Amino acid sequence: MIEVMFAIRKDGFKDHPVIPDGLDLVDEDDQFTHMLPLEDEYNTEDVLNVFKMDPDFQENEEKYKTIKRDILDEGSSDSGEEGGGSDEDEDEEDENEEGGEDEKVTIFDKTEVNLVAFRRTIYLAIQSSLDFEECAHKLIKMDFPDSQTKELCNMILDCCAQQRTYEKFFGLLAGRFCLLKKEYMESFEAIFFEQYDTIHRLETNKLRNVARLFAHLLYTDSVPWSVLECIRMSEETTTSSSRIFVKILFQELCAYMGLPKLNQRLKDPTLQTFFEGLFPRDNPRNTRFAINFFTSIGLGGLTDELREHLKNAPKMIMTQNQEVESSDSSSSSSSSSSSDSSSSDSSSESDSDSSDSDSSSSSSSSGSDNKHKKKRKGRREEKKKKEKDKKKKVDMKRKGGRNDKDNNDVEKQAKKDRRDRERDLDEHAREDTRGRRREERSEKDERQEEEEGRRRKVDRPRDDDGQRDRGRDRDRERGREREYEEKERDRERNKENRDRNREREERRRR
Repeated sequence: MIEVMFAIRKDGFKDHPVIPDGLDLVDEDDQFTHMLPLEDEYNTEDVLNVFKMDPDFQENEEKYKTIKRDILDEGSSDSGEEGGGSDEDEDEEDENEEGGEDEKVTIFDKTEVNLVAFRRTIYLAIQSSLDFEECAHKLIKMDFPDSQTKELCNMILDCCAQQRTYEKFFGLLAGRFCLLKKEYMESFEAIFFEQYDTIHRLETNKLRNVARLFAHLLYTDSVPWSVLECIRMSEETTTSSSRIFVKILFQELCAYMGLPKLNQRLKDPTLQTFFEGLFPRDNPRNTRFAINFFTSIGLGGLTDELREHLKNAPKMIMTQNQEVESSDSSSSSSSSSSSDSSSSDSSSESDSDSSDSDSSSSSSSSGSDNKHKKKRKGRREEKKKKEKDKKKKVDMKRKGGRNDKDNNDVEKQAKKDRRDRERDLDEHAREDTRGRRREERSEKDERQEEEEGRRRKVDRPRDDDGQRDRGRDRDRERGREREYEEKERDRERNKENRDRNREREERRRR
């Protein structure tokens, strides 16, 4: 900066003239300079910046215009034209103002400044309140519009998700709003559907807090249990994050209600239509998946009806197959009887024709012809007997083939049942091993948390730099633990995929 200033000074301020060319309008001869010494006293007229009502405004304006004409040497014609033009401008401005009053322009705020301010006020009210009742009282006093009810519910959920651990304060606050108005309950229902659809975007800590909040709302009946309709338990419709969400949700419900009461609520006949996705019965594969999932999270008591359904499923399939086969056999027997009647009609017609021919020949022939007739009748009777025997044999063969098919189907179903039982036992064993591993991991995590708490108590009097280093080390350890857990999950998935491929190969070979 100093070098630049010296360079400008050397150039003689060429680029920075005292008076710019556009403002140098008066010649030096016509200029009047006024010398005002600083020591003299002057009237500063400090009141000029204060507005005062002028009762003689129009008279003073006319005086000002005359003085202006004299100074600027403007003619009467020019002044008249200017006066007319100014009047026209004033009329146009008045018309524009009236038109603006008549037509109100709606302005849409796409910067969401009002939304950000609204969320800020809610956050400050939540953080500045001691308990949930005080917070609810503050938020109700704000008198915000009805269109912001869902945004309020979203803000409560976001504040709960941002906490390190779940705080019951947010569950009680959300439950209080749901009990106050039906609109809040409906908005929380919509938020549940949205959160479950986008649950894969949340981190594990946020996911845990959100699941516990909704578990509290379900336990207190602040939200109807029909919201569980969106959950579909199958391998295709669920992800790892959605399974974790359902696991935490039902574990919290079991902790609040207890397993018997939770089982009674899930067996409520009025709510069975909403729990068809949770406990599927449309496909044995999905039912097995649901049973394995709930047993792995320690809630196998909820799947008793599903287990009975899975056991009775082969019998149901057998009865359905038998009904279908019986209907097929009845239709085939009816078709065979119709064919027999047609054959008998044809034989009777042939007999009548032959009798007519015999009668005509008997009129012309003698007793030798009667002998030939008797022989022909005996041959026909023998042919009829042979045809009847053939039909009986064919019917017996058909019945025997059907019985053999039924026996083969029964044997196949028995083999399938054995294989399914073996698979269930293998899956139960795998789930037990997984549950043990998870319990061991949870115990390790608790021990590590206790050790961290002790270290914090001991290391409090130390400097802040040491605490930052410890925090970094803890983050690194947590990152390593997460990597280790992810590796173990990948190994388990690979094992499951290998087992499935083996089972598929065995099925193909069979």
